[in-house]
Amino acid sequence: MKKRARKYTAFDVVLIVLFCLFSFLMIYPVYYVLIGSFNEGMDYLSGGIYLFPRKFTAANYYVVFEDAKLWQAYFITVRRTVLGTAIALWFTATVAYAMSRKELPFKNFFYFLNIFTMFFSGGLIPFFLIINLLGLYDTYWLYLIPCMYSVYHMIIIANYFRALPEELREAAVLDGAGEWRLLYTIAIPLSTPVIATVGLWTAIGHWNSYFDSMVYTQSESLTTLQYYLMQMINSKNIDLGGVTLPDNVAENITAEVITFASIMVSILPVMFIFPFLTRFFEKGIMIGSLKG
Repeated sequence: MKKRARKYTAFDVVLIVLFCLFSFLMIYPVYYVLIGSFNEGMDYLSGGIYLFPRKFTAANYYVVFEDAKLWQAYFITVRRTVLGTAIALWFTATVAYAMSRKELPFKNFFYFLNIFTMFFSGGLIPFFLIINLLGLYDTYWLYLIPCMYSVYHMIIIANYFRALPEELREAAVLDGAGEWRLLYTIAIPLSTPVIATVGLWTAIGHWNSYFDSMVYTQSESLTTLQYYLMQMINSKNIDLGGVTLPDNVAENITAEVITFASIMVSILPVMFIFPFLTRFFEKGIMIGSLKG
């Protein structure tokens, strides 16, 4: 039996056009930064570069790779992302497991406290005072401790845990399993989609963070990658000290193209990791958000 060809309605055509337009608006800025990063700086300032580099050069990336401060910020951000994501997943999943159990005493009260913090907070100044009081100001722990827990992520994971078959838990309890063993051998292994989804959200949040580095640190050794890029963009200056380039190449380098090259280097890890985790997104988000 032959399948009937689908007929596209006017509504379908409008949706396709809108999605194509939306995709273009998301992709083209990244592409524009990419072609700008491979173009000579002085030529870029003359404008008119939209599809391809007009005067191709890789010198911009050579300057970036020789920037010791950028790589220091890169290392700080990578370490923060790895440690921060691991700690946040462990802590959030542990709380989520407890909140997913019906027998938890005062469960509704704890849920109320969590939900309350999603809508009300003390504000920037009280938070700054707390950071200073706890001795976290201008320390590396600033990047880890305040980000250990997310109420929204806890709710997503708890709903997923709640949807797991109760028979598995009952069988494990009969075998003598305690709550910690139930968490690590049943709940977390069976919740890979939602754990991966929340992990990626957390990692991207750490990777893109600059505000805490800007407000709560003074040492250059604690500068994160995004804050370093923001400083580079705002300064409009470039220091080629220590970078050996021919005179005709060095005179064509500008702060704009170096910033473009730095931005491309900063987003490469996310671009490589994201495709491997997208298969978890739909299942993880839908089940974690809707079931409970």
